[in-house]
Amino acid sequence: MINRLIHWSLHNRFIVIAAFLALCAWGVFALNRVPIDAIPDLSENQVIVYADWPGRSPQEVEDQITYPLSVSLQGLAGVKTVRATSMFGFSFLTVIFEDKTDTYFARTRVLERLNSLGDRLPEGVAARLGPDATGLGWVYQYYLKDESGTHDLGSLRALQDTFVRYQLASVPGVAEVASLGGFVRQWQVEVSALKLKQYDLTLGDVMNAVAASNQNIGGKTIEENGAEYVVRGLGLVQSAADLEAIALQPRSGTPLFLRDVAAVSIGGDFRRGTLDVNGREVVGGIVVMRYGENAWQVIQDVKARLASLAAGLPEGVSIASFYDRSDLIGRAIATLKNALFEEIVLVTLMHVFFLWHFRSILIVTIPLPASILISFILMDRFGIPSHIMSLTGIAIAIGVLVDAGIVMTENVIRQCERALEEKGRTRPPGAPVGSSPDAGPNGPALPAPELTAKEIFDITLSACQQIGRPMFFSIIVVVLAFVPVFMLGGQAGKLFHPLAWTKVFAILGALLLAVTVVPVLCTLFVRGPFKPEEENWLMKFLLRLYDPLLNFALRRQRTVLALAAALLVFCVILAWGLPRFVNDRLPDTISRHTDGFGTEF
Repeated sequence: MINRLIHWSLHNRFIVIAAFLALCAWGVFALNRVPIDAIPDLSENQVIVYADWPGRSPQEVEDQITYPLSVSLQGLAGVKTVRATSMFGFSFLTVIFEDKTDTYFARTRVLERLNSLGDRLPEGVAARLGPDATGLGWVYQYYLKDESGTHDLGSLRALQDTFVRYQLASVPGVAEVASLGGFVRQWQVEVSALKLKQYDLTLGDVMNAVAASNQNIGGKTIEENGAEYVVRGLGLVQSAADLEAIALQPRSGTPLFLRDVAAVSIGGDFRRGTLDVNGREVVGGIVVMRYGENAWQVIQDVKARLASLAAGLPEGVSIASFYDRSDLIGRAIATLKNALFEEIVLVTLMHVFFLWHFRSILIVTIPLPASILISFILMDRFGIPSHIMSLTGIAIAIGVLVDAGIVMTENVIRQCERALEEKGRTRPPGAPVGSSPDAGPNGPALPAPELTAKEIFDITLSACQQIGRPMFFSIIVVVLAFVPVFMLGGQAGKLFHPLAWTKVFAILGALLLAVTVVPVLCTLFVRGPFKPEEENWLMKFLLRLYDPLLNFALRRQRTVLALAAALLVFCVILAWGLPRFVNDRLPDTISRHTDGFGTEF
């Protein structure tokens, strides 16, 4: 099959080159589509459930909310475990699913179960799902910078909650925007216990009166003179005066108002934390990315939306960031780009030094970026994001990517050298070498032997088919070496699978190009003159080192095998004792690093 593919490629060179260019264009398109992040997401397949029950102790929350929810959610299909936490006023549960379970299928199943548990929870308590994000979704954090000094923390928090937060939540890929810092402004009614006792009222009477007076009521319509009028009762609280004028009870024609028993003011809600920037308390927000989104693109969209919001902010208020993962992503990608460029240059120089044929550089370097683009095409198809681990797989595969092209190109060049030698032996004996087109034993000088395009084509076909099958199976063996990596599960699998997949993708792409594009490029770029291997100074130096070692190994076969066996035994003993050595040393190291925070830490 490999020989037939090489034969077809050489006899359809235009189709192969056109398909190669189309494949490169597809790869560039896929390169821009693949999600970009700095590090792989090692978080488990989880769904967050939380329920609020204000004012209740952790024990009450545990007995009446956490326990019923955890028991019910454990029975869902694909659930591995349920982790629950009961705290003052709320319950927090994390439902861990198997890795093969789709994230949104898991959320749907949890939501269906929560809808059927309404009667088991206390009245007024509703369990809700958390955002469809993971711990790695925290991609951007900002704060409101007040340069004028005229805005307090309450007004800044109101600006964050009512304007900035909703604008950022509409950005594609954003799962949640969490507000942080400042004070949530609210109307606070400070009731006097003495006055309640004086007027024979309870706190519940005050709460019921406030709740009943803070609502709009809709009525029917009235038709008059051909017009229709909507009847409404407006009762929403707009100011402190509206609250103070709420009637609590009638009193001999003059009702008892809220202002008679309480003081109304604007204050801050109870809070459990603050946000500090350079020793100054500020108001900010955390942008959480949706699971599986492109972190780089989400951050850029958030920045663009924040820039568009600048015109709607009060005078003297701006938005500044103090955590931006795009910086880390940019540095990680730049580091790997530099590594790829250096490896490509190094491979190209080594190719020149060993073969000493400059046109063949194009045969090796052209398929190299194309095989990387093929890897991005498969990454896009299989949903593998681009991060430091997946790009590392491509980086460490550079040597294998050019190996097939170098081997095939070298064989073609060596076959051409032999063909020229054979062609030189057929010259008439004693004929001088010159530039005249005439040939003869006693006539003008003969031209230097050259290979025609038809001869190069035939030599390329024969040379590529000669090593096509061995080269194919040798690379397949390299691919099969990653089978143990693919069998890893859990966090180890999530960490190393992208590396293994991208390297396999790049190797398979290089293999495909080696049996299709490389033979075609050989027919176009392999031309004379050819420098024999014996005239290459680098090869002569290496052969002077290699030949004595090879002769020694062949003469002392038993000695060489005994040394190899001894080395193997030594490595086995070393590997066998390494885990025990680590286990013996690890507790001492941990104790030194944690006790007293000494200098060794």
